[in-house]
Amino acid sequence: MKETAENKITISLGQMDVHLGKPDKNLAKVRELVEEASGRGSDLLLLPELWSTGYDLEHSDKHATRIDEGIFAATSNLARESNMAILGSCLSLVGPNRYANSAVLFDENGVNVAIYNKIHLFGSMDEPRYLIPGERLVTAETKMGKVGLAICYDLRFPELFRAYALQEVSLVLMPAEWPKPRLSHWRILLMARAIENQQFIAACNRVGSSKGYTFFGHSMIIDPRGEIIAEGSEEEELITGTIDLEQINSVQSKMPAFDDRRPDIYGLRSE
Repeated sequence: MKETAENKITISLGQMDVHLGKPDKNLAKVRELVEEASGRGSDLLLLPELWSTGYDLEHSDKHATRIDEGIFAATSNLARESNMAILGSCLSLVGPNRYANSAVLFDENGVNVAIYNKIHLFGSMDEPRYLIPGERLVTAETKMGKVGLAICYDLRFPELFRAYALQEVSLVLMPAEWPKPRLSHWRILLMARAIENQQFIAACNRVGSSKGYTFFGHSMIIDPRGEIIAEGSEEEELITGTIDLEQINSVQSKMPAFDDRRPDIYGLRSE
């Protein structure tokens, strides 16, 4: 990752179509995005959910590999070659005939610094039928500050984001395949999670169509006030924005809502 200046981090969102069950074709597209993001001086490239295969879950046995093999190893190599962190989710093999939707953060040296298995599985896309859910939140201390990981449907569960906030996470990174017609839900929930937890959120959603679903993109980077730093269209594109981690202190000093919490009444506590 490039040296940051005054806590400023440049993030690129690789908003792409995902070709169902065609990892080689999708990887070729990611290589293009890596080159473009690196040319923009990005510290991180965020990719969509299941970017290598899409929801070809019935062929998980064909696509899934361990974290140090296959598509994950290829991503690690890209991160190291470009000197840029990369995060997206792919199908992972976590045991005999056991698969997960795994977001793996590779740092600028290609080192795996965080593995998050999607906790909330989305029934409408058959995830519970083919995948096992994650069992824990995942954070990592990085050059981007303390980051937390989430995937798509997790956005509908505010407890997850509040738990990250209570662990002083500065930035939540979220790959997604969020389909039409729920664009308003996507935008409102992303802004709400950022506002209520006073943290940055970067979310990369895919475009294109698959299995009767159409995906609208609108990948976003949002600041702790809920203001949109960058937002994509409904087409393939690379969206880039810069965040300043110092903004978190400014927001929290002007609106010290966490000092006024009453966990003794509503029961949410930091672990």
